[in-house]
Amino acid sequence: MVETVTLYRAPTTPADADALAAWLRGRVDAEVRVRDRLLGTRSDDDLPEELAAARVTDPSERATGNTMLGIVRYEERVLDDPERAGGVVYDGRAVQRALNARLPGEQGLDHLHLPLLDRVIGTWGGHDGRWHKRVAVLGQPALVSVPGLYEAPAKPEAYYEAKSKHALMTGDAPPREVLEAELDGDFLVADDPRTTEALRGYVIAAVDLLESGTAFCDDERCRLHDAHRQPGVIRAQLRDPPFCETHAERYG
Repeated sequence: MVETVTLYRAPTTPADADALAAWLRGRVDAEVRVRDRLLGTRSDDDLPEELAAARVTDPSERATGNTMLGIVRYEERVLDDPERAGGVVYDGRAVQRALNARLPGEQGLDHLHLPLLDRVIGTWGGHDGRWHKRVAVLGQPALVSVPGLYEAPAKPEAYYEAKSKHALMTGDAPPREVLEAELDGDFLVADDPRTTEALRGYVIAAVDLLESGTAFCDDERCRLHDAHRQPGVIRAQLRDPPFCETHAERYG
């Protein structure tokens, strides 16, 4: 039984941890708290090297990490100044282990830690031998990647069709902003005003895993569904009904 949920802010993103906590309080029988950025408050001298070791350096290579001095120094800088972070994918399980070790006395499953991250995280796909970006890596702590919300789910087919058409006509890849303007509303983009609402399902799914032992929901209409395409994210997180029948009884 989850007795306490602690969300951690990601101040460089539009995700509102306080609003998510307020929404969660009305749906779970647990105390819901909010703390400042976990990567900032639980950092130590070893964390930069552990993050460097968790870097995905090749999308088709299982091995991760580049712990050269310059990379470790970069990780030190972005821990202090998260505005500098970007362009890197991290092994979500490795980051999860690193952060779990920095929750002294609070690793028990009765206290779920739920950091909103300003980093992109991924998991290795054994079925196709590639790394895949993820919105969430559930467990303890449950990692929710804000940039992953925009980058992990595949965009609608129209996006890729417009991208190919533009490249054929000009010989260059179109600016991302051009494509986003052409297909406004069909998918989530960086700093999207719908970010906080769209993260609700991933947050409550993290609680549900510890409560029920089940990760995510198979019903594509449910907030707890882990959609792999942007139209699916829009349908699950921003359209009615908010929950399937089973999860509506639990959280509706």
